[in-house]
Amino acid sequence: MYFIRGYAKIFDMLKIYIYGEPILRKKAKPISVVGEEISGLLEQMLEAMYQGKGIGLAAPQVGQDLRLIVVDVGSGPLKLCNPKILKKHGSGCMEEGCLSLPDLIVNVRRAKKVEVEALNEHNQLIKIVADDLLARAIQHEIDHLEGKLLVDYLPWYKRWLAKRRLLKIRRNIN
Repeated sequence: MYFIRGYAKIFDMLKIYIYGEPILRKKAKPISVVGEEISGLLEQMLEAMYQGKGIGLAAPQVGQDLRLIVVDVGSGPLKLCNPKILKKHGSGCMEEGCLSLPDLIVNVRRAKKVEVEALNEHNQLIKIVADDLLARAIQHEIDHLEGKLLVDYLPWYKRWLAKRRLLKIRRNIN
């Protein structure tokens, strides 16, 4: 089982990491078992997501190098561990934002429907068929687990401008 360093300290208050933190670019590590610590982290991630007024959050966004995501597009929360996309269907473009990239909106082409396999918070293997906004949110959060960010979907010149603006925001926050 993967041990989360500083467990008690983490759950006092999760901080959402913003652009420029190295963990946002790392490929997250899979977990082997969903136990109390992971379940607790998933709950705290949901709370942080709701406080940030987001619809999804990945563990790297709160400083944890783990393959965990939470999503709620209005139909109730999903907590997924080691999510893996099995199939993609169709495609469409839509604007997306991200809690880790403040004030950045990017038009992203993604699959309209996905079939996903993951462990749930009870350590059970589940399969989900998601479409529209839920499919988009799951794909966005899985990108985070691979170290991919919205800014990566921009053409090089817009990416350069966005990175400069995001780093300026980061300096002003810290």
